[in-house]
Amino acid sequence: MPNAIVHFEIPADDVQRAKKFYEDAFGWKISDPWNMNYFLVETRAEGEVGINGGLMSRQNPGQPFMNYINVDSIEEACKKVEDAGGAIILPKREIGQGMGWIAAFKDTEGNILGFHQVAEKSA
Repeated sequence: MPNAIVHFEIPADDVQRAKKFYEDAFGWKISDPWNMNYFLVETRAEGEVGINGGLMSRQNPGQPFMNYINVDSIEEACKKVEDAGGAIILPKREIGQGMGWIAAFKDTEGNILGFHQVAEKSA
């Protein structure tokens, strides 16, 4: 099915406390492989059902838990959201070298979700 949820982000006021909580409560593996103070949250082993995500310091008061939807084109996805009555709240921006782009929107019910567009592989 197109446009699957491919990533989640958990904002935390105290990242180390949240890291300990999720490791203890669910046995998730949480690490910072990029040394960016953005922690990879592994909720599944290779081949198992589920998605992995990230754990990060809360950037803004009230920053929500975020799910990211995979899209081929953020521009096209944002237009469809607006045409359907939603609003873009974070325009397209690059997330890191070779990691692609993200954007965020609010749906008609006030829920916030994100888009992720994979970076093109260079030849």
